[in-house]
Amino acid sequence: MGTPTRESVVKALKSNALTIFTILGVFGGVVLGISLRASREEKWTPREIMYVNFIGELFLRMLKSLILPLIVASLISAIGSLDLSLSGRIGARAVTYYMTTTVCAVVLGIFLVLTIHPGTGDSTSIARAGTSYNGTTVDTLMDLIRKMFPPNIVQACIFHYRTVLKAPEIPPAPIINESSLLAIVNEDGSAIDPTNPPPASLLDWEISHEYAQGTNIMGLVVFSTVMGMTLGKMGHKGAPLLAFFTCVSQAMMIITGWVIWFSPVGVMFLIAAKILEMDSFGVIVGQLGMYYLTVMIGIFFHGFVVLPIIYVVFTRTLPFRFIGNMAQTLATAFSTASSSATLPVAIAALEEKNGIDPRVARFVMPIGATINMDGTALYEAVAAIFISQVRNVPLSLGNIIAVSITATAASIGAAGIPQAGLVTMVMVLDTVGLPAEDVTLILAGDWLLDRFRTMINVLGDSLGAGLVNHLSKRELENVPVAVELEK
Repeated sequence: MGTPTRESVVKALKSNALTIFTILGVFGGVVLGISLRASREEKWTPREIMYVNFIGELFLRMLKSLILPLIVASLISAIGSLDLSLSGRIGARAVTYYMTTTVCAVVLGIFLVLTIHPGTGDSTSIARAGTSYNGTTVDTLMDLIRKMFPPNIVQACIFHYRTVLKAPEIPPAPIINESSLLAIVNEDGSAIDPTNPPPASLLDWEISHEYAQGTNIMGLVVFSTVMGMTLGKMGHKGAPLLAFFTCVSQAMMIITGWVIWFSPVGVMFLIAAKILEMDSFGVIVGQLGMYYLTVMIGIFFHGFVVLPIIYVVFTRTLPFRFIGNMAQTLATAFSTASSSATLPVAIAALEEKNGIDPRVARFVMPIGATINMDGTALYEAVAAIFISQVRNVPLSLGNIIAVSITATAASIGAAGIPQAGLVTMVMVLDTVGLPAEDVTLILAGDWLLDRFRTMINVLGDSLGAGLVNHLSKRELENVPVAVELEK
């Protein structure tokens, strides 16, 4: 290799300018947040933090506005332009990769938490934060399946279904005084305080449901997949509608390219606002330091050792350049903490910088952003066993296997939004008989872990797209990219 010339250096800087600015935005946000935090002794008020976060909020809102049309149009156009047998093979390869990496992440997390044992020590210093979500494993799994079949596709663009458990109403306690002969006792003869009755099992709570704010991505993915398969099967009759969705997909990618240039500034203010919002970092590290260390070791080992090894084994190429080209995407994932919001940026980087076939990128990535959550799976396995260690609840081999299976299922059901894993975390705790309220033990500072989890989730999706593209390259060469309207 010769000495790089001035022209080659300038060309390299120009081609990577946006990535460099985005990474500088991350560090700039940290510096800005710390500087503003240190500028005065009193804590910043929520309104002041809102002002700092305003520009970052605009950036996040622009990204989120692209999710719905991009997912629907990309999936329909990608699947519709492929032969059904080929799209089936590509989908099978992607799902196999997703399940393999998720299981690897869960096993790695369980190994680390059982080896490091972060829950040992004085648990009284761990402060609870936030609130928990009441739910059972059965309800969570059934809700996941229900989301796949929304009764109203328009409603699925705005709301998602979930089961809500309501505590049974407690009748007024009888008045007990010295002259009363009424006694309330347990079966063993111990007295019951009528003003503080024992908690009822969640299985006995009243069942209802609600449509909560938030896009039902799972339902839209299933609908778009079926629609794409249908248009592909219709042939020339479905070509006009397929061309429409192809055009929408291409238009959304152009808009994404415009929005991406706003990312360095948006990222900076998003991170600065979060630093102003968090409590004392020293207190968080003191209470949950070993737990955070365990999760971070697992996340980085899985993301930068396990996933690259899998990529090398199947593609016979080193992934360093591929990962380097995704730097801007990873920075966006870290700042937004949402794999769904990062989806437009990820698809653009895969197609423009890593040369991934658009049909693969736009087919594989939306599915990956919905069901492939390696970082979330690892975190939920570690968190469940960590809480059991804090509570001194011994886990058998059967319990640990149950945690691994449930954590895998829970990660699939987690939405691609900030801290969505905390809802499905209840399902994992329920598996080993731990109360849902124990989720609040790990909420302090979870916003930071959530960003690293999201970054690894997106990295896993991206490497998966590259792997599937490599395995499907010969088959894709025999299928024209453009939709032929003349047929």
